[in-house]
Amino acid sequence: MNNYQYAGFWFRVMANIIDSIISVVIACIIAFLAGITLYLSMSITSSSMEEIKIASKFLGYLSGILGPWLYYTLLESSAWQATLGKKMLGMKVIDMDGNRISFGKANARYWSKIISAVILYIGFIMVAFTERKQGLHDKIAGTLVVN
Repeated sequence: MNNYQYAGFWFRVMANIIDSIISVVIACIIAFLAGITLYLSMSITSSSMEEIKIASKFLGYLSGILGPWLYYTLLESSAWQATLGKKMLGMKVIDMDGNRISFGKANARYWSKIISAVILYIGFIMVAFTERKQGLHDKIAGTLVVN
């Protein structure tokens, strides 16, 4: 048996708030810079404003999906084993054997959070009541969040 101290519900909520703010700011900066580049390149080629608006909306949606996904999956599978919010609060994500998680596991963990949310956030609330403080997304991906 291991001697991990599992990260509790409220610390994970705080880390998620920090991470949500950071990932949205990063996605907005990327979308803004890409939007300016898109606008300038399309206006040079005499694209209509309607085409520019459609392309800009698509770019915004794409940034909103890819930004947070890359933020969470790349950082949690990195040598840090944590997002900035988790790192600030002294937490890291590990697999069931205590090792750094792969990009694949981080990816599974990220996308399975949709399931945790869709079922009335019960998948997240599980963190408060399970022995190893695992949410449904942690169980699906085979991960733990430890201090």
